[in-house]
Amino acid sequence: MAVTDETGHDAQQESPIGTPPSRPPADGAAPGPGMPRWLPRAMVLALALVAVFQLGSWAFHQLIGLLINILIAFFLALAIEPAVSRLAAYGMRRGLATFLVFLGLLIVSAGFVTLLGSMLAGQIIKMIEDFPDYLDSVINWVNTHFHTDLRRVDIQEGLLHSDWLRKYVQNSATGVLDVSTQVLGGLFQLLTIGLFSFYFAADGPRLRRALCSVLPPARQAEVLRAWEIAVDKTGGYIYSRGLMALVSGVAHYILLQALGIPYAPVLAVWVGLVSQFIPTIGTYLAGALPMLIAFTVDPWYALWVLIFVVVYQQFENYMLQPKLTAKTVDIHPAVAFGSVIAGTALLGAVGALISIPAVATLQAFLGAYVKRYAVTDDPRVHGHRTTRDSSGPGLVTRARRLWEGRTRATESTVADSGSINSDSGPTASEPTDSEPKSPGEGSSGSS
Repeated sequence: MAVTDETGHDAQQESPIGTPPSRPPADGAAPGPGMPRWLPRAMVLALALVAVFQLGSWAFHQLIGLLINILIAFFLALAIEPAVSRLAAYGMRRGLATFLVFLGLLIVSAGFVTLLGSMLAGQIIKMIEDFPDYLDSVINWVNTHFHTDLRRVDIQEGLLHSDWLRKYVQNSATGVLDVSTQVLGGLFQLLTIGLFSFYFAADGPRLRRALCSVLPPARQAEVLRAWEIAVDKTGGYIYSRGLMALVSGVAHYILLQALGIPYAPVLAVWVGLVSQFIPTIGTYLAGALPMLIAFTVDPWYALWVLIFVVVYQQFENYMLQPKLTAKTVDIHPAVAFGSVIAGTALLGAVGALISIPAVATLQAFLGAYVKRYAVTDDPRVHGHRTTRDSSGPGLVTRARRLWEGRTRATESTVADSGSINSDSGPTASEPTDSEPKSPGEGSSGSS
């Protein structure tokens, strides 16, 4: 016991001043650092964030169809907002005004689809009826040029008993249910878009008040300003495109009617709508159907339609479109084309339709926050190159001067050599210094 007390007393003497002596570990416990208190909480928080992210990603992918429908409905509501507001300014309720605008759009769309469907059905029936004649002409051409003996009956029997036709019929029979499902899904999607766009247009003021109620006054003014710009740009885009579609449809109707192509009114409406609401390449896509119908009448008519489509596209790009869209959608054609490509890559056909008004709205909204300065009156701003007084003439000028100097030097050398030969040249009777002299001449000269 004395030794133990002495050892403890020595350890207390050796410990530094102000530092308590270290206690020995308990029996069975290994010495080591403890776990930080924040580590379990951080692990739980990280797992919770990962779970929330996975849940949000799954919900977004499940609702992406609904979100796209709401986006289309919102832009459609912005497009008809000017018409609804104008009717409401005359004392009409917004709900009734929105209903009348939608009723007009529904009647026009149904009439166009009905006429286009009847035209396509008539053309398909005509092609089926004339198919034997087409087949006979092809068979006669093949027999004449390749010296074969084909018959239409043999070809028809081969097609009827072929495995390809049997598999095609089976796949078509099994695909009827899929087609029906897609048709019903498309109708439900149109109904969803119509309902949301109706609510957005009819309850536009209430929606703006609800949105502004959760924002401070400074932000409320910015939101209302952005909303107004979006309505102006989207409505202006739709109305300007509608006017250009009318002009395009009338022009193509005159051509088709002059050529005697059937279903000229429906084809003209088709060209007008598709060419204007699918930017840049819409005219050529829309012209494919009239060219096909014209080819069934006369192949030369299809060529005339193609020439007219190309010429009218240039007239529209450089004469008609800048004047109609200068005040509604002030956007550069290159920016419009790039926005269409980006919208198509993101949202497909929907992105192609709403990309231009969206970019125009964003450009107009951000333009108020960009500080602009007066442009200096420099010729380079207008694409003209300045004269290089400080650095001397240009490369082409210096090369031309060097060539002229060498030419003049060559001409002067030739002239000088010619004058020397004519004035001081040696004659035949006088020996030159280079010719050897006779010994007599040398002795007489010395004496």
